[in-house]
Amino acid sequence: MEPYAKDRPLHELQQAFLDLRFGMFIHFNMATFQDREWGDPTSPPDLFNPTHLDTDQWAEAAKSAGMTWGCLTTKHHDGFCIWPTATRSASVRHTAHKTDVVRAYVDSFRKHGLKVALYFSILDLREDIRHFDVTPDKIQLIKDQLTELFTHYGEIDALIIDGWDAPWSRITYEEVPFHEIYGMLKKLQPNCLISDLNASQYPPSGLYYTDLKAFEQNAGQHLPEESSVPAFSCVTITDGWFWRQSDVDGPLKTTKQVVEEWLVPQNARHCSLILNAPPTREGRFAPNVVERLKEIGQAWKHGGPTAKIRPTTVITTSNLATGRPIKASSSPDTVGPDLANDGNFNSSWYPDSGRTEAWLEVDLGANRSFNTLVLVEPVGKWKDYQESRIKSYRFQAWSGGSWHDLVVGNSPQRVQMHEIPRTKADRLRLHIEFTDPIPHISEIGVYDEPRS
Repeated sequence: MEPYAKDRPLHELQQAFLDLRFGMFIHFNMATFQDREWGDPTSPPDLFNPTHLDTDQWAEAAKSAGMTWGCLTTKHHDGFCIWPTATRSASVRHTAHKTDVVRAYVDSFRKHGLKVALYFSILDLREDIRHFDVTPDKIQLIKDQLTELFTHYGEIDALIIDGWDAPWSRITYEEVPFHEIYGMLKKLQPNCLISDLNASQYPPSGLYYTDLKAFEQNAGQHLPEESSVPAFSCVTITDGWFWRQSDVDGPLKTTKQVVEEWLVPQNARHCSLILNAPPTREGRFAPNVVERLKEIGQAWKHGGPTAKIRPTTVITTSNLATGRPIKASSSPDTVGPDLANDGNFNSSWYPDSGRTEAWLEVDLGANRSFNTLVLVEPVGKWKDYQESRIKSYRFQAWSGGSWHDLVVGNSPQRVQMHEIPRTKADRLRLHIEFTDPIPHISEIGVYDEPRS
């Protein structure tokens, strides 16, 4: 992949990422020294003490597997930073050795011709950044730490963010404002892809709060057969994410499983695989991990560029239609139009039977501005709903005493995203035409994205 030019179009950056095909996740942080998956946030900084850190070995092992990029856990959920942050957080700056692991990693991977990505957790147990306990000061701490990572370590190709809007953290995109931080990062490094590791809960064919769709296989998230958006899938070569003492002689994922079950089929579906290889407490990969990575490289060869993707809209702001007053042309008993704007993609509204057209109307409030419209249909949710049931649709805005078309479509998919010129309206209507069977609407999306 050629060096990024300034401000490359997003779909070109996504395509370049997919062309990388195979990367190395490196979970190495406080939890490494505790035999835990999440580090103990009360641990003293000096517990983090890699005695023989060898990031060149990491890079060489990645290359032996045919990998082309890496991603390092700069800060996991316990909040310990493995770079010498100037913020108040505990970090390697507070250890005797003061080793900047992030610097060593980026230098080694670039020296070996590998692209570099970073991982950063929004959830921070040391600083008590949790749901219902987020303050402006804590938001600024997050921004300051990300600014350090984006200004001190050269060009970062991708950032994987964790702990945001996850069922186990519950920190919402509003508590820690996603679009503010996303915009800040894009100003610092316009060509860095920003991926939220937990955004897979949204419909798989839409990019909500992420430039790259993420599927964490260890958490039971699997790439859908019909996936068409740029994505990565992550899995571990050991049982867990961080190294444990039992991994010295423990089982590793087989070469056959990595190559034949994950790498080859996922590459064919617009997805890059990132395989986690955890360093030991020394800061090196164990011999069995090194050997398995070599075997993978012998069994799989980089196949060159992947199939081309289509440009996809990225949603970074809140849905202006969620929870607003809504009415419909008709609804069966027990089904209300509010099921189409309740923020739950698993619920849906549908019209009465015996009809061939219907509409939903949302009261947005006093003259709201928006520039992105989304229609979500539950295609694939049920065995008898494997393709769109909508013949055609149109989004309309109320203006000057009548309805005016904003978008007209006749080739629905599960998620239809439309970028339009910024518009002001107090009411929005979705009109659909169909035959039999009756279509369902999971969500109407109305967004004001910060596009230039």
